[in-house]
Amino acid sequence: MERKVSGQKELHKEVKEPGFCTGCGACVNLCPYHTAYHDEVIMLHTCDLKEGGCYAFCPRTPTDLQALQKLLFDPRDLTPEIGSLKGFYITRAADPKTRARAQHGGTVTTLMALALQEGIIDTAILADEGRSLLPEGKAVREPGEIKKRGKSRFVVSPNLAEFNRIAKQGGKKIGIVATPCQALALAKMRRKPLASYADRIDQVKLVIGLFCGWALSWRNLVALLGEKTDLGEIEGMDIPPSQYHLLQVFTKKGSLEISLDEVNRCVRGACWYCPDLTAEFSDISVGSARLAEGWEEAKNWNQVIVRSPRGQKLLNLARERGLLEFREVPAGNVEKLKKASLGKKKTAVKNLILRSQNAEDLIYLDPRDPVLSPLIKSPA
Repeated sequence: MERKVSGQKELHKEVKEPGFCTGCGACVNLCPYHTAYHDEVIMLHTCDLKEGGCYAFCPRTPTDLQALQKLLFDPRDLTPEIGSLKGFYITRAADPKTRARAQHGGTVTTLMALALQEGIIDTAILADEGRSLLPEGKAVREPGEIKKRGKSRFVVSPNLAEFNRIAKQGGKKIGIVATPCQALALAKMRRKPLASYADRIDQVKLVIGLFCGWALSWRNLVALLGEKTDLGEIEGMDIPPSQYHLLQVFTKKGSLEISLDEVNRCVRGACWYCPDLTAEFSDISVGSARLAEGWEEAKNWNQVIVRSPRGQKLLNLARERGLLEFREVPAGNVEKLKKASLGKKKTAVKNLILRSQNAEDLIYLDPRDPVLSPLIKSPA
């Protein structure tokens, strides 16, 4: 389904102009013409290249999801709802200090730090807090630096812009913490559609994906929170399971609860067209756990999908070293996650059809895709 590679002109027309840009950073630092600024990708100058990495790698240009899955994963592990599934676990960092600094169970921090310690990677790219709640991609080379950056602001960090900058130097072994759209962009790079960029993607040795229902527009979020509290007082944020229907904001003076009815107006528009809840093109995907004991216990744990042999090897090593604690996966957890993931795919298909006004046109996705095709016929 993927067309012949195009350039900046087509990227602007097909992605930027209609509001499909996810802010992932895949088109930034490939050339001097694109930059990330205040939660937006800005096109600084016009580029006349007929074929550009900006278009080829964008997660919202025409994409053959099935071809990418066949390229990257064992077909025997593929599921229609959540992609490759080699294993499913409930884990958390064994170190209480790591858990305290992390968004939830500290699994991502533990695995990325271990990969650095073992030389699996020599550079980790993850979201830094930045200023005024605006995250930015950061390359770190010391495990201790990873442990300082475990919190989320629910705003997309353009981590792939930092990847492009680092990979251009060459000779690295890179690990990346990625949202679903960023993991998809990396998967598109792995198909090597342009020879001039082929050696860069070979430097990626680990992708840890984050479960993501949606991301928030930085400008809209700052405006909303500015009405509620002093932005300089904010220390963290969290979104409990859907039944709570709220955003928790933790400040130096206490905590606030904001209804998702208000927060939903801050959701980045492009997110309503994303079919991926669990970062399906990662080696390991991590989200907050769901446990029978309720949210107060579950928020201290992660649910983890292992997708690739390198992901399984790293998780096994963390278990052997006693760096992660494991508990039994509750009955039905995998099926509940599959249902939630399928729900996001249905929403994306429905919204894409509303935009195109044509059930045979999913804009950047292939309507013949065996997972998406049944949803076109029955999107509800």
